[in-house]
Amino acid sequence: MFYRENGQFKTSYKADEQIFPILQDRVAIGLLVAAAFVLVPLLSSEYLLRAIFIPFLILALAALGLNILVGYCGQISLGTGAFMAVGAYAAYNFHVRIDGMPLVVALLLGGMCSTAVGVLFGIPSLRIKGLYLAVATLAAQFFADWAFLRVKWFTNDSSSGSVSVAGLNVLGIPIQSPVQKYMLCLVFLVVFALLAKNLVRGAIGREWMAIRDMDVAAAVIGIRPVYAKLTAFAVSSFIVGVAGGLWGFVHLGSWEPAAFSIDRSFQLLFMVIIGGLGSIMGSFFGAAFIVVLPILLDTLPNTLGIPIDTALASHLTFMIFGSLIVFFLIVEPHGIARLWSTAKEKLRLWPFPH
Repeated sequence: MFYRENGQFKTSYKADEQIFPILQDRVAIGLLVAAAFVLVPLLSSEYLLRAIFIPFLILALAALGLNILVGYCGQISLGTGAFMAVGAYAAYNFHVRIDGMPLVVALLLGGMCSTAVGVLFGIPSLRIKGLYLAVATLAAQFFADWAFLRVKWFTNDSSSGSVSVAGLNVLGIPIQSPVQKYMLCLVFLVVFALLAKNLVRGAIGREWMAIRDMDVAAAVIGIRPVYAKLTAFAVSSFIVGVAGGLWGFVHLGSWEPAAFSIDRSFQLLFMVIIGGLGSIMGSFFGAAFIVVLPILLDTLPNTLGIPIDTALASHLTFMIFGSLIVFFLIVEPHGIARLWSTAKEKLRLWPFPH
């Protein structure tokens, strides 16, 4: 009864084409963004910011980039961790080798380097697809692991193979406390989510979805598969590269190539699948599922006062987590975003049965 659009008339093309055409959606999103900017920094403890909110924001940004490639363009990728690593190490080199390099510019330049690598490894998508393309992108993961571990130039000749950053600031404002790091990540996520939402609603987004649904038919009606696939790889790799820079600079502070291993690639792919392929909102749902659920499962036995060994609790967490993944894939293959959209449709009709 409260989620209706009766009486909400569109009298212009601008009103009809807005991102959230229903007033209730605009109000809900506005309140959610306001709460993220105001209430979360004020009410959250340092542990919540460091362990949950900052990883959630960065991984949601990476899942957003991967969803453009896998969900909207239909190109399977298992090299997301490699593109994150390229963004992180490129941003690190720009930051330490160029005096006075602003942090935001270094992160964006790292994203551009990740774009170049993503397009390079996306070229095989012009001739292969499906599992063969997944193997080709997996080669990027192994190549990145080898390069950042063996080529000392990438780590600024670090003997240990790990790199670290300190003294971060944006426009003269130091980025040291968890609240400041949270706000920086939140700004990046909001800006890129808005840009991605407008991209997938535009002409290039429709080309990506046409290639995803049937690339031969898309080519017949005049869509260039080369342009569509490579732009999807470019946009996806750029966003993922920026997320990798944030993961290294803001969340970790000090990292090595193992921080962007193949496990990270599979983790992001699970986020996209569970959250919902071809859905911007699904990227947020998937990131929340992957980040928050293991922490809740770890702390639940202690909260309920159940005496349980730490190792057993860890194994149970993996078992329950895997079972929930299989459950979601069976019950709703289109992800949590589909369940959310179905609930919204039912609310628009409630309490009437039709």
